[in-house]
Amino acid sequence: MILAYHTQGKEIYWQFQNYAPPEALSIGRKLANTSGYRLANVPYNSSFAGYKDWFLQEYQKPGYTVEAGLGTNPLPITQFDEIYNDNLGILVLSSILVS
Repeated sequence: MILAYHTQGKEIYWQFQNYAPPEALSIGRKLANTSGYRLANVPYNSSFAGYKDWFLQEYQKPGYTVEAGLGTNPLPITQFDEIYNDNLGILVLSSILVS
């Protein structure tokens, strides 16, 4: 399982062209619930360019792009605490899921 981090949207992208394995959706829901981020399909114009997309296609194992924070990039440092708190559960949960 991999997590790729980007900044923009408070969303978690979980699939790419049906390469995600069956358990990817339920894991994605858990990650979304723990962070408060929305689980979303990758917008078509954002596909084909990310590490997660390559990983899913190459290995057919769960992979997620976490879009942390909201606003104009670069995000202001004032969002750090909120982003950290939103994502701490994702990091802990993902380490448990892959052990």
